[in-house]
Amino acid sequence: MDIDTLLNKHYAGRVVRKDLTKKVKEGYNVPVYVLEYLLGMYCASDDEEAIREGLEQVKGILANNYVRPDESEKIKSKIKELGSYTIIDKVTVKLNENRDRYEAEFSNLGIKGIEMEGNYIKKFDKLLAGGIWCILNMGYFYDELKNSGSPFTINDLKPIQMPNMDMNEIFEGRKHFTKDEWIDVLLRSSGLEPEHFTQKVKWHFLTRLIPLVENNYNMCELGPRGTGKSHIYKEISPYSVLVSGGQTTVANLFYNMSRNVIGLVGLWDVVAFDEVAGIKFKDKDGIQIMKDFMASGSFVRGRDQKNANASMVFIGNINQSVDFLIKTSHLFIPFPEEMNSDTAFFDRMHYYLPGWEIPKMRPEYFTDRFGFIVDYLAEYLREMRKTSFTDVLDRYFRIGNNLNQRDVIAIRKTVSGLVKLLYPDGNFSREDIKEILEYALTGRRRVKEQLKKIGGMEFYDVHFSYIDNETMEEHFVSVPEQGTGKLIPEGPGKPGHVYTVARGDTMIGVYKIELQIVSGTGKLQRSGFGANSSAKESVNVAFNYFKATSKQISSSINTKIKDYHLHVQDLQGVGLPEDLTLLAFVSLCSGAMDRAVQEQMVILGGMSIGGTITKVPELANSLQVCFDAGAKKVLLPLSSAVDIATVPPELFAKFQTSFYNDPVDAAYKALGVG
Repeated sequence: MDIDTLLNKHYAGRVVRKDLTKKVKEGYNVPVYVLEYLLGMYCASDDEEAIREGLEQVKGILANNYVRPDESEKIKSKIKELGSYTIIDKVTVKLNENRDRYEAEFSNLGIKGIEMEGNYIKKFDKLLAGGIWCILNMGYFYDELKNSGSPFTINDLKPIQMPNMDMNEIFEGRKHFTKDEWIDVLLRSSGLEPEHFTQKVKWHFLTRLIPLVENNYNMCELGPRGTGKSHIYKEISPYSVLVSGGQTTVANLFYNMSRNVIGLVGLWDVVAFDEVAGIKFKDKDGIQIMKDFMASGSFVRGRDQKNANASMVFIGNINQSVDFLIKTSHLFIPFPEEMNSDTAFFDRMHYYLPGWEIPKMRPEYFTDRFGFIVDYLAEYLREMRKTSFTDVLDRYFRIGNNLNQRDVIAIRKTVSGLVKLLYPDGNFSREDIKEILEYALTGRRRVKEQLKKIGGMEFYDVHFSYIDNETMEEHFVSVPEQGTGKLIPEGPGKPGHVYTVARGDTMIGVYKIELQIVSGTGKLQRSGFGANSSAKESVNVAFNYFKATSKQISSSINTKIKDYHLHVQDLQGVGLPEDLTLLAFVSLCSGAMDRAVQEQMVILGGMSIGGTITKVPELANSLQVCFDAGAKKVLLPLSSAVDIATVPPELFAKFQTSFYNDPVDAAYKALGVG
């Protein structure tokens, strides 16, 4: 049986053909859940004639009852002339303290100040926060004696959402679908055609749904424009709110102390920030309160601690290539300046969704097949927030030792969210959990990799793993964009080719010097230095020192009959360091002796004009960069031995380390001589 048949058999009346949504959506600018609420009422069938008749009814309702902004006066006239009239509009409510009453504002009808009964507020409190789409029966009564208020009245109000949800229906129906079929059901329910996407991309789409099923889940998705990042949070669920980039306030987002009213985090399941580059708090303590909430699901306002379950989603665009960002900065750089170097803020992210792996949306990517009515989907997702699967991985696996407590919490939440989506009935296998766990580890490691770049050694350990409880075998996960190709390749190098790690203009980077020696008269040529005069001068110092000590290095060296062309490469594009003296000196010795430096070796430290060795600043951070670049051996100045205590033992153990006393000693040990 195909998926459409299975859906209509096991979820009869809960599904709709998604091409109907597209057909109607084009003519009416209403959220998908509004359309499908109506389509579910009139078109929940696989009978073509019934669908056609139902579609005409829906179009009729939208034509006659949906309020178009340009026809608002016409609708207002109908309400007045007929005495009562049913409309579809978005309603927002505010408390008018001066008149001690709630007042409604209609988005498309363009009227406000309509008195609203308090019982509606008690039942549907989201009316107070951003508003909700409703079907309303409106009345009209003009009182000459009381002409200060609006003559419009609300006779009846019904939010456009399902009145109840039978989760057993979901659980029983799920048993008739395989894992892959169920993934396709979820994707089609959100309007996408899974046949056009790889398995990895399908999982990324599923991950966008995790904040809707998991309480207090913090997720970030940055990527190119046009990949549908905001669609889920804007169209699919009436329980999520999309905050457009721009200024916001603590009162709006968390708690209004003057009115004693909870903000968005208490009224919505998901608060999504569109265009993160534009996030700006008017309040100085806004970011700190957000960090508190993301960490614990609570915040303090005044003397009280408030709790809320909203998930936080951060969406934004990456304008440069991912490769460029990885080399030059970090993948959180699109965030505003006051956030993009705040490690405490980003450490609270449970998952970083790689938006660059999702293709830009094209017409054929949207489905014409059956899927859940989005309102049914939204209610299923919301009900699953009452359940937790954070402990399911313990049945089969345990987390590796390199993960701290925040890492573990993030992994467990992601696993729980994906289990709720894929196996809501709790019927899963070891392999199912393994697949989910590896995916969860990858997303959290992506966060940690960026934290390491921003915060240095505090976040040095990014080697995430899990251990099988049966075999006790440890499995490590990698992050695709970090690449498997190392900056320092395996295998022997060429004479004159040497590597170092040092602080450039913006961060610690990896640098390589290449040397070419030809017949000549003892001249030095340089390239790759740009306008960096300090780096150029340091190479001149190295060349002079080389000429002065050449006979001490090897009696066979004659600097007067050779020309030396020295080229420097900034392998990560972070700007050249000021001091390349020692590296250039070792390169000249290596080239002159026609002997390569030891395989995968990095030379750390510097030297003065007189040959005095300077120790390595930021030793721990430098060694971490060495390891990430692929180094296996490190050559250190003896003066840096006192700083080894600052290096985590497990990191120091990754290298074969040797020490040198002076430049010539450094050259000998680098070349493996003596």
